[in-house]
Amino acid sequence: MNDKEFNALAEATFQQIEGALERSGADLDFAMVSDSVLEIECSDGSKIIVNRHDAAQEIWVAARSGGFHYHWDGSRWQDTRHDEELMAALSRIVSQQTGEIVSLL
Repeated sequence: MNDKEFNALAEATFQQIEGALERSGADLDFAMVSDSVLEIECSDGSKIIVNRHDAAQEIWVAARSGGFHYHWDGSRWQDTRHDEELMAALSRIVSQQTGEIVSLL
């Protein structure tokens, strides 16, 4: 995948994440703090950071539970170390960190 394709795919993914967070009804705030960083703030003040890593062509997630890297496998953003898709992982991560069930799927 070239840089232009990666950027378009990552941008669409960030829009998908923002829409899913909005629809989830979870008690959190979120905002794009730059063109490549989405910050999710939970009600307890903790944060989950989702960012685009251009050099690796990955989406990275940093949360209280750890750091995770997702690479496009041709059909989905796949965790580079585990068999977990990005939106499913974010649902789990946000749920763990907020203490409420949050589905972003």
